[in-house]
Amino acid sequence: MPRRPIPAAALLGLSLLSACAESTGPGDSTPPVVALTSPASGALDLTGTVGLTADATDSAGVALVQFFLDGVMVGQDASAPYEATAPSTALFTSGAHAFGAAARDVSGNWSDTTFAFVTFGGTVALPSGFTRVPFVTGLGAQATAIAAAPDGRLFATEKSGAIRVIKNGVLLAQPFTTLPVLLGSERGLLGIALSPGIGITGQVYVYYTTASGGAHNRISRFTSLGDIAGAAEEILVDLPALSAAENHNGGAMAFGPDGKLYVTVGDNANGSLAPVLSSRMGKVLRYNPDGTIPTDNPFYGVASGENRAIWARGLRNPYTFAFDPLTGVMFINDVGQSTWEEINWGFPGADFGWPATEGPTVTAGVTAPIFAYKHTASPTLFEGAAIVGAAFYRPPVALFGASFVGDYFFADYVSGWIYRLASANGGAAAAFALTGENPTNLVVGADGALYVTIGNRVDRIAK
Repeated sequence: MPRRPIPAAALLGLSLLSACAESTGPGDSTPPVVALTSPASGALDLTGTVGLTADATDSAGVALVQFFLDGVMVGQDASAPYEATAPSTALFTSGAHAFGAAARDVSGNWSDTTFAFVTFGGTVALPSGFTRVPFVTGLGAQATAIAAAPDGRLFATEKSGAIRVIKNGVLLAQPFTTLPVLLGSERGLLGIALSPGIGITGQVYVYYTTASGGAHNRISRFTSLGDIAGAAEEILVDLPALSAAENHNGGAMAFGPDGKLYVTVGDNANGSLAPVLSSRMGKVLRYNPDGTIPTDNPFYGVASGENRAIWARGLRNPYTFAFDPLTGVMFINDVGQSTWEEINWGFPGADFGWPATEGPTVTAGVTAPIFAYKHTASPTLFEGAAIVGAAFYRPPVALFGASFVGDYFFADYVSGWIYRLASANGGAAAAFALTGENPTNLVVGADGALYVTIGNRVDRIAK
């Protein structure tokens, strides 16, 4: 049976604020009870400074109540009525945010944090102190994916087939290589992954659509010679033939903490293929670095042939995913059909339910998303229609500050925003950036900045 999903807070490797602590006084281990009374959860378009109030009770006495905004403490009060004032909403990106309150009693016991999920009004595009600027321009008509090397280089893919290297802030004139891709709708050069030891092996992996032998998607490997491909293409895996439908190709790639190559494949607009073990469509696939199939894959003993690469199933169009470098947790973004966009927790043998379910579900045998938002805002306080971009914030240098470390960034192509999931928000999302454009992918660079592919350029968000 599939394991039940665990809270996003735990998956992110961070603790919920003020989770119950052991008593520091004799004989009292009962935590206080707290309720955030203002603002009300669901309050919309707050502006200016926001007054926070809470009620708290405890048999031994309440010592203080702390108030939080998106996981950062904004005030505390040691006596009833418990009150604080949050900073002006003008300092934060317009959109969804979370206020929290937690109480400590005189024995040192902490309550769980209680939350109010709200929206901030206005048109603020970035948090105070952050900037977004074009980093490089001149990519092909559409940048599709981006990967960061430990040495600071960025590898960006153009849908039309070129792999471009950005080095020391400059887009190199000569492409790393250019592939003869089959274009159309969501076809083309879609994914890229750098081997964990790229500084030694120089290996670069790609996922693209080819017409060779009939339309299908392919996984190949190149060995670099400096900033260009220094050897012929190694074709590792040819995926199944595509139908006339040109959408739902997936294409995300990354190496997991186990050193295996993980690849997401869309359902090719045929949802019936997503749950079955007789097709690699609508799946997460897992390979050895040379393209062979690991014998410990979850369906190795029941699937046959190339289908033994299946690691998880029941996905519609998983265009992006990421691993948390610290915890190894995998989050998969699955583009929805008519109602929901999903973030799913990836684990061996998971079934995410497509096409039988979409969005939150209690269906037996289906792993529900750890987070989902609707194409219309209610009840998630924000809306979007195509989830893209996947990046955990764990760079060598935390340019954004400690409160962002471990957060999961994701974007929406249609609505043009970037949000983040943080455990300090109770697993909810907080608005981070409004681009006003159509982002396609995200990556955290070695310098701690967040890089965003938009159209024919890469933008840099920094603090």
